[in-house]
Amino acid sequence: MLEYVKTILLKVSFDKMLFEKELRKAFKVLGQEEIQQLKQWCYDQFSGMYLLILNKVFSKSASVIA
Repeated sequence: MLEYVKTILLKVSFDKMLFEKELRKAFKVLGQEEIQQLKQWCYDQFSGMYLLILNKVFSKSASVIA
């Protein structure tokens, strides 16, 4: 499932709103370990474009996961 989510995020990365929407949806289908892997991958791939979105989404999710 993680690879599928990565594929989707790459395909929607042209649109800020779609990217955030799909990133939020990923939390519904991934386990905690996969979310950590996704977080690292997202920061590696998209921190230049969407750092604020990544910080917002992953900081909110950290309180939900913990």
